[in-house]
Amino acid sequence: MTDRLKPGDPAPEFTLPTDDGGTLSLTGLHGRKVILYAYPAAMTPGCTKQACDFRDSLASLQSAGYEVVGISPDKPAKLAKFRDRDAITFPLVADEDKAVLTAYGAYGEKQMYGRTVTGVIRSTFVVDEEGRVAHAFYNVKATGHVAKLRRDLGLD
Repeated sequence: MTDRLKPGDPAPEFTLPTDDGGTLSLTGLHGRKVILYAYPAAMTPGCTKQACDFRDSLASLQSAGYEVVGISPDKPAKLAKFRDRDAITFPLVADEDKAVLTAYGAYGEKQMYGRTVTGVIRSTFVVDEEGRVAHAFYNVKATGHVAKLRRDLGLD
Protein backbone atom coordinates (compact mmCIF):
# COMPACT_ATOMS: atom_id res chain seq x y z
CA MET A 1 0.00 0.00 0.00
CA THR A 2 1.20 3.48 -0.83
CA ASP A 3 2.06 5.69 2.15
CA ARG A 4 -0.69 8.16 2.83
CA LEU A 5 -0.16 11.79 3.75
CA LYS A 6 -1.58 13.21 6.93
CA PRO A 7 -2.12 16.74 8.24
CA GLY A 8 1.15 18.48 9.02
CA ASP A 9 3.18 16.54 6.44
CA PRO A 10 5.04 18.62 3.86
CA ALA A 11 3.15 18.43 0.58
CA PRO A 12 5.33 16.74 -2.06
CA GLU A 13 6.67 19.32 -4.49
CA PHE A 14 5.91 19.01 -8.18
CA THR A 15 6.24 20.77 -11.51
CA LEU A 16 3.94 19.26 -14.13
CA PRO A 17 2.64 20.11 -17.61
CA THR A 18 -0.80 21.68 -17.75
CA ASP A 19 -3.82 21.56 -20.00
CA ASP A 20 -2.84 24.91 -21.55
CA GLY A 21 0.67 23.92 -22.61
CA GLY A 22 2.46 25.50 -19.64
CA THR A 23 3.70 24.06 -16.38
CA LEU A 24 2.49 24.43 -12.83
CA SER A 25 4.53 23.94 -9.69
CA LEU A 26 3.43 23.74 -6.09
CA THR A 27 6.13 26.25 -5.09
CA GLY A 28 4.50 28.72 -7.47
CA LEU A 29 1.38 28.51 -5.31
CA HIS A 30 3.11 28.98 -1.91
CA GLY A 31 1.39 31.67 0.07
CA ARG A 32 -2.01 30.42 -1.12
CA LYS A 33 -4.21 27.57 0.02
CA VAL A 34 -4.46 24.86 -2.62
CA ILE A 35 -7.02 22.13 -3.17
CA LEU A 36 -5.25 19.45 -5.21
CA TYR A 37 -7.60 16.72 -6.29
CA ALA A 38 -6.53 13.47 -7.94
CA TYR A 39 -8.87 11.76 -10.38
CA PRO A 40 -8.44 8.65 -12.54
CA ALA A 41 -9.28 9.78 -16.08
CA ALA A 42 -10.51 12.89 -17.87
CA MET A 43 -13.82 12.69 -19.71
CA THR A 44 -15.19 9.72 -17.77
CA PRO A 45 -18.59 10.16 -16.09
CA GLY A 46 -17.44 10.34 -12.45
CA CYS A 47 -14.41 12.50 -13.17
CA THR A 48 -16.52 14.85 -15.28
CA LYS A 49 -19.08 15.20 -12.49
CA GLN A 50 -16.35 15.94 -9.96
CA ALA A 51 -14.58 18.48 -12.22
CA CYS A 52 -17.85 20.25 -12.96
CA ASP A 53 -18.65 20.39 -9.22
CA PHE A 54 -15.27 22.06 -8.60
CA ARG A 55 -15.84 24.39 -11.58
CA ASP A 56 -19.28 25.38 -10.24
CA SER A 57 -17.85 26.05 -6.74
CA LEU A 58 -14.67 27.73 -7.94
CA ALA A 59 -15.71 31.36 -7.34
CA SER A 60 -16.72 30.69 -3.73
CA LEU A 61 -13.62 28.55 -3.10
CA GLN A 62 -11.41 31.30 -4.50
CA SER A 63 -13.18 33.96 -2.45
CA ALA A 64 -12.34 31.83 0.61
CA GLY A 65 -8.68 31.87 -0.48
CA TYR A 66 -8.39 28.47 -2.19
CA GLU A 67 -6.87 27.63 -5.57
CA VAL A 68 -8.06 24.40 -7.22
CA VAL A 69 -5.82 22.11 -9.27
CA GLY A 70 -6.83 18.76 -10.78
CA ILE A 71 -4.20 16.04 -11.33
CA SER A 72 -4.49 12.86 -13.38
CA PRO A 73 -2.23 10.58 -15.43
CA ASP A 74 -3.78 11.86 -18.68
CA LYS A 75 -1.71 13.51 -21.41
CA PRO A 76 -1.92 17.33 -21.59
CA ALA A 77 -3.75 17.12 -24.94
CA LYS A 78 -6.52 15.03 -23.37
CA LEU A 79 -6.70 17.47 -20.46
CA ALA A 80 -7.12 20.34 -22.95
CA LYS A 81 -10.04 18.50 -24.60
CA PHE A 82 -11.57 17.92 -21.18
CA ARG A 83 -11.14 21.59 -20.25
CA ASP A 84 -12.70 22.77 -23.50
CA ARG A 85 -15.55 20.24 -23.54
CA ASP A 86 -16.65 20.94 -19.96
CA ALA A 87 -15.54 24.58 -19.55
CA ILE A 88 -13.12 23.70 -16.75
CA THR A 89 -11.80 27.01 -15.38
CA PHE A 90 -8.95 25.84 -13.14
CA PRO A 91 -5.62 24.20 -14.04
CA LEU A 92 -5.43 20.50 -14.85
CA VAL A 93 -1.97 18.94 -14.57
CA ALA A 94 -0.65 15.79 -16.23
CA ASP A 95 1.25 13.24 -14.14
CA GLU A 96 1.83 10.69 -16.88
CA ASP A 97 4.44 8.67 -14.97
CA LYS A 98 2.29 8.81 -11.81
CA ALA A 99 5.27 9.86 -9.65
CA VAL A 100 3.43 12.77 -8.04
CA LEU A 101 0.24 10.75 -7.55
CA THR A 102 2.36 8.06 -5.87
CA ALA A 103 4.12 10.64 -3.66
CA TYR A 104 0.72 11.85 -2.47
CA GLY A 105 -0.47 8.28 -1.80
CA ALA A 106 -3.07 8.67 -4.55
CA TYR A 107 -1.82 5.86 -6.77
CA GLY A 108 -1.75 2.22 -5.76
CA GLU A 109 -4.00 -0.68 -4.94
CA LYS A 110 -7.70 0.02 -4.63
CA GLN A 111 -10.97 -1.85 -4.72
CA MET A 112 -13.02 -1.53 -7.89
CA TYR A 113 -16.15 -3.57 -8.50
CA GLY A 114 -15.05 -6.07 -5.87
CA ARG A 115 -11.58 -6.59 -7.37
CA THR A 116 -8.21 -5.28 -6.24
CA VAL A 117 -6.68 -3.18 -9.01
CA THR A 118 -3.82 -0.70 -9.28
CA GLY A 119 -4.74 2.82 -10.28
CA VAL A 120 -5.47 6.36 -9.21
CA ILE A 121 -7.14 6.55 -5.81
CA ARG A 122 -9.64 9.42 -6.03
CA SER A 123 -8.25 11.79 -3.39
CA THR A 124 -8.24 15.43 -2.36
CA PHE A 125 -5.49 17.32 -0.56
CA VAL A 126 -5.74 20.74 1.00
CA VAL A 127 -2.30 22.35 1.17
CA ASP A 128 -1.80 25.39 3.40
CA GLU A 129 0.07 28.59 2.57
CA GLU A 130 3.35 27.11 3.88
CA GLY A 131 3.13 24.01 1.67
CA ARG A 132 1.96 21.61 4.39
CA VAL A 133 -0.93 19.20 4.13
CA ALA A 134 -3.90 20.59 6.05
CA HIS A 135 -6.28 17.78 5.01
CA ALA A 136 -5.86 14.52 3.09
CA PHE A 137 -9.02 12.75 1.94
CA TYR A 138 -8.65 9.34 0.27
CA ASN A 139 -11.20 7.19 -1.58
CA VAL A 140 -13.59 10.10 -1.98
CA LYS A 141 -16.78 9.81 -3.99
CA ALA A 142 -16.98 11.67 -7.30
CA THR A 143 -20.53 12.79 -6.62
CA GLY A 144 -21.11 15.03 -3.62
CA HIS A 145 -17.44 15.32 -2.71
CA VAL A 146 -17.13 19.07 -3.31
CA ALA A 147 -20.15 19.77 -1.09
CA LYS A 148 -18.65 17.57 1.66
CA LEU A 149 -15.26 19.27 1.24
CA ARG A 150 -16.90 22.70 1.57
CA ARG A 151 -18.56 21.56 4.82
CA ASP A 152 -15.27 20.09 6.11
CA LEU A 153 -13.52 23.40 5.39
CA GLY A 154 -16.28 25.35 7.16
CA LEU A 155 -17.38 27.13 4.00
CA ASP A 156 -21.05 26.10 4.15
